[in-house]
Amino acid sequence: MISMPIALISDIHSNYEALKAVWKEIKDIDKIVCLGDLVGYGASPDAVVELIRKEMKRREILCIRGNHDNAVAFGTDWGFNPYARYAVRWHQRTMKSENLEFLRNLPVRLFFKYGERSYHIIHGSPRAPLDEYLFPWLPDSEFADCLRYIREDDLIVGHTHVPMLKIIGKRRVINPGSVGQPRDGDWRASYAILYEDGKVEFFRVEYDVETAAEKILKAGLPEFLAYRLFEGL
Repeated sequence: MISMPIALISDIHSNYEALKAVWKEIKDIDKIVCLGDLVGYGASPDAVVELIRKEMKRREILCIRGNHDNAVAFGTDWGFNPYARYAVRWHQRTMKSENLEFLRNLPVRLFFKYGERSYHIIHGSPRAPLDEYLFPWLPDSEFADCLRYIREDDLIVGHTHVPMLKIIGKRRVINPGSVGQPRDGDWRASYAILYEDGKVEFFRVEYDVETAAEKILKAGLPEFLAYRLFEGL
């Protein structure tokens, strides 16, 4: 019997319109892995968190904490650029207490076995769980060094907002890209599907970017955060 594939999502960043579009695509998948950053930047943090919380009651969702989730939940916004910091503080003022508590309780890393492979999921990297960026263009030696920190076969990360499948020997580093704020020049929401045999497929889906941007402007968040959605940057 072949197992149901697993959906990989990351970096939703309070973009409810993008999340809804991806959710429609993965509606029949029973297991979802979310690499963090549910919130930050966008204007719909409560809607995003509440959708995830609701869906956790009917299907398996492994969700970890990203650096923006951490900043909103615990006030750790040092090192953030001014746009990101403004959004973090707006989130803290406007989000419901139960949704903030949900963010505080998210783990930093999780593990799962699927098929013949084991997976380690973390937002940034094993060397800096919330903050390190593993960009596709880094030398293989950087990925090899990161893999030395974990026992699992493969590492799945988020944070960069850039889809990636990096093969290092018999091991891999996977990033599904960003649902809510892609930064690879393609504005469409990005996600990936992981199959039992280890195969990974990447997908893009259009969403109502105009509404997402309009909500940011109406909320009084920095205009830059709205306009960048159209560029995928």
